[in-house]
Amino acid sequence: MEQSAQQAQQLDHLSSTPAAGGSPFAAFGLPALGGPAPAAPPEPRPILELEGEAYEDELDALSDWVDDFLLPAYGTEVTTATPWCLQWQEHADVVAWLHALWLAYQQHKDPEAGPSGMLVWHRDFLTHTIAAIRSPGGPLSACMTSPDRPAHRILPGPPPSARAEKATEAGPESSASGGHEPAS
Repeated sequence: MEQSAQQAQQLDHLSSTPAAGGSPFAAFGLPALGGPAPAAPPEPRPILELEGEAYEDELDALSDWVDDFLLPAYGTEVTTATPWCLQWQEHADVVAWLHALWLAYQQHKDPEAGPSGMLVWHRDFLTHTIAAIRSPGGPLSACMTSPDRPAHRILPGPPPSARAEKATEAGPESSASGGHEPAS
């Protein structure tokens, strides 16, 4: 008798009208029919596009990840073939590379990436990024090449193109008149 009563309660529950505003597809992350779509999470932005406090907050979080996870796990010995810089946060290109690596890490460690997500991160992102920033001719090549001799030096980048220099010399009125606008 007790079992019959439980089955009757389950049938009543299943046949009742769903609560207003509830979605029968909520368990799948889908909105109710005719209802508003859920708000999308904010899109990650490249760190070099951020400014002020947003940049500082993102750099702090990135530094924590680099210091607490990346370097202990993947920070090979510092040599002339694999330089490093204790002040890597001052190298804009290194910050950009490591931030992109961190964003890819977050994406690939997510369960939705599947069981091979981390392997893909290692193969497609980690190996290439580390090789690019720690190469003998890379952005840290003028910095520390021996743990016994810490060093930091930002190498100068290429100068502006000849076209940019001509526009600067001619003044703002000549660049605003005529000329070709870049396609968007």
